[in-house]
Amino acid sequence: MRWQSGRRSENVEDRRSMRGPVMVGGGLGTLVLLIIVMLLGGDPAALLQQQQQQQGQNAPIAPDQQGPLDPAEEQLKEFVSVVLADTEDVWTELFQQYGRRYEKPKLVLFSGRVESACGYASAAMGPFYCPADENVYLDMSFFEELHRKLGAPGDFAQAYVIAHEIGHHVQNQLGVSQKVQAMRAKLTEVEYNELSVRLELQADFYAGVWAHHAQTSRKILETGDIEEGIRAASAIGDDRLQEQSQGYVVPDAFTHGTSEQRVRWFTKGLKTGDMNQGDTFNAETL
Repeated sequence: MRWQSGRRSENVEDRRSMRGPVMVGGGLGTLVLLIIVMLLGGDPAALLQQQQQQQGQNAPIAPDQQGPLDPAEEQLKEFVSVVLADTEDVWTELFQQYGRRYEKPKLVLFSGRVESACGYASAAMGPFYCPADENVYLDMSFFEELHRKLGAPGDFAQAYVIAHEIGHHVQNQLGVSQKVQAMRAKLTEVEYNELSVRLELQADFYAGVWAHHAQTSRKILETGDIEEGIRAASAIGDDRLQEQSQGYVVPDAFTHGTSEQRVRWFTKGLKTGDMNQGDTFNAETL
């Protein structure tokens, strides 16, 4: 992925100097991995509240005592900043075409544990978007998990993760997230899970829309990049994750969509670049 010459965003907030303990109980194994990816981009509020109760809302976040950060991490921070800036440019232009103003979110880098308007979260939760403060939260160690445990290496795979979270911010800006959340109390768990799948697939579609316009305007893609993005989308499908973690699949428990569905909607956004074709909520076939 060609990113080195790209603009750096001013909306990256680095909280890595406040390193809190990663409070994950021993023996969770693949369950922790499942939580990481199943919550990728989803509404984290309920689980974060549960974590608060289990871990203690007032648990201290200690200042970093580890000295200078790894140069490789600093380069990764540069990469994250460039991808964020590119999403800003794409969505600002697209919103203007519809007579709207795109409010740029902040991307908060943290290490170990972080406090958001949705509550406290550990790195084990993976990247997430908090609609209450309109921030994306990212512990960059997730990219290593994406590579080693999920088999989805590459810089464009990482860019897909960021773009997916920004897709949730786009949904929040358009009022989609609020409508879905308002339905929560009116639906059974199975019905709400289906609605959640449609929300997640639309965020995948928006990630593809970003990539389409970034490529058209700035030629960011190199050979193999599209395959990296598809591999990442496939790696975090509910069916694949359930099979890996428990050995069987429970479709009624899906919250993000199958590998095939995630790849299909990401690819659709990538090919068309047309926001109007991403209405997953009224699509007869996901």
